[in-house]
Amino acid sequence: MAYPMASEIAGGSAEVPDIRFEQYRDERDMPGIVSLIDKDLSEPYSVFTYRYFINNWPDLCFMTMQGDRCVGAIICKLDTHRCRKTYRGYIAMLAVEKELRGKRIGSKLVQLCLDRMRELNADECVLETEVTNLGALGLYRSMGFVKEKRLHKYYLNGNDAFRLKYLFKLPEGFSNGAGCLGQPAEAWKPELEPA
Repeated sequence: MAYPMASEIAGGSAEVPDIRFEQYRDERDMPGIVSLIDKDLSEPYSVFTYRYFINNWPDLCFMTMQGDRCVGAIICKLDTHRCRKTYRGYIAMLAVEKELRGKRIGSKLVQLCLDRMRELNADECVLETEVTNLGALGLYRSMGFVKEKRLHKYYLNGNDAFRLKYLFKLPEGFSNGAGCLGQPAEAWKPELEPA
């Protein structure tokens, strides 16, 4: 399925020619995704890791294509969280070619996944990112994610991570001061900051 050109998306990037967003189709898309993510992320992933996510949740994997080259990718999942019994989305991997960063391609990929998760009635979405990755932290903050906790020495390189969370629904008891510990009760839409 093809998504709009970046120049057609409100807040998209008209300065990047021939960019299009596509949902993962089949195994032919795998080499471009693997090559991009292997180059950009600090963690080494085996092909089995990619296949676990992509084969189980292909509708939560999107690519940014420039011609026939994959220049952006996001890989996610959505399943029941075993402890809280919530329907939890997870952003496993997000990468954009270095020369195309800052052009809202990563934001659009994240938004495509959040929109799909919302359609599937997700309660929340989580991810981890390195505490030193200021670009990623800024991107996720601007989209409504908040820091949930710090994970010490989470990555193989020894760096800490922040677990970030996005709430689709506020938990029961939230308005009474119970925080995020209850079951989701009401739909929540983040207020956008004025431009």
